[in-house]
Amino acid sequence: MSVITKPEERKTAGELANEAIKDTSTYHSMDVANALCNDILREIWKCIDAHYNVIDEPEFFIVVVLANDCLIKNLKRRKFYAWPYLPKPRPNQSVFLYRKKDDDIQRLWVLPEAATMANLSEMHQVPEKWATMKLWSDAFFKGTFWHTIRNQHGINHLSEHEYLKLHREELIQAGCKEPTFDIIDPFDFGKAFGMEVVNPFKAEIPKLSAQGRRKAK
Repeated sequence: MSVITKPEERKTAGELANEAIKDTSTYHSMDVANALCNDILREIWKCIDAHYNVIDEPEFFIVVVLANDCLIKNLKRRKFYAWPYLPKPRPNQSVFLYRKKDDDIQRLWVLPEAATMANLSEMHQVPEKWATMKLWSDAFFKGTFWHTIRNQHGINHLSEHEYLKLHREELIQAGCKEPTFDIIDPFDFGKAFGMEVVNPFKAEIPKLSAQGRRKAK
């Protein structure tokens, strides 16, 4: 005779939200930042492994976007995806370059929420820790983002539009329809809200070991 055990009841979104509100613990900002870096880095490598044989390019990009949960207040969710070309810059976005030859990743840019980007761009002077983010924000609003990123990191990768234009004939022969750029949007960024991490540029990205690989810089 088989015994059927009662499944463990899952907490509802409301119950989880109430628990989050009742949490009065205090957290050191750098402890939170280091924990976030550890967790994000692991997910980045998972994304790389999942796309290593899918993207037939020696180098590709990992994109991380941050958004609020639609049900639980104060809960942040991250989305990870890989791109064969430079992704379009957007608020609440971090982009990393992965090189198959060296098996390492390089941070290219980190953009905060839209309001923060606008404030940084309007300011004439900012603290040193915000200087790089202001550079990216200025380039975003001036329309010189690709030029700035390529000069900053010494790379010459193509943007989405440039990549698709270069490979247009190959894609047509493969039976792919020419995309409409205004509908290529993997996430509703208009509803995204950012989360500030104190002095993110001084938070060291740790190296994780997995069968002799995993380098980050």
